[in-house]
Amino acid sequence: MAKGHRSQIKRERNAKKDTRPKAKLSYARVSVQKACFVLDAIRGKDVQSALAIVTYNPRYASSLIKKLLESAIANAENNNNMSRDNLYIEECYANKGPTMKRIHPRAQGRAYRIEKRMSHITIVLNER
Repeated sequence: MAKGHRSQIKRERNAKKDTRPKAKLSYARVSVQKACFVLDAIRGKDVQSALAIVTYNPRYASSLIKKLLESAIANAENNNNMSRDNLYIEECYANKGPTMKRIHPRAQGRAYRIEKRMSHITIVLNER
């Protein structure tokens, strides 16, 4: 059990800000499983090789992740004054977003449900 008043505990928890550069894409129209194929390929790599991987990856999610990675690199250079040569991908993950439910008509008046899944993709960089 933590010591102190609840407001003090909240104040201490909020004081620990994460200063690593990151970028987040919310409501991406790609499922978590499909996004994770690309994210697993670039996790832990330096940004130049990660950009090369997503540029030549044929999956649809790689085009989204490429734009997101370029945004995270720009955040690191402009907001944190980090050098592009020393950056690497420390964390990258995809969380489940809302699901759009659609109906596909079938024989004899039946209707099958189609689930169009969304995800929230996050990339966190750091310097070596």
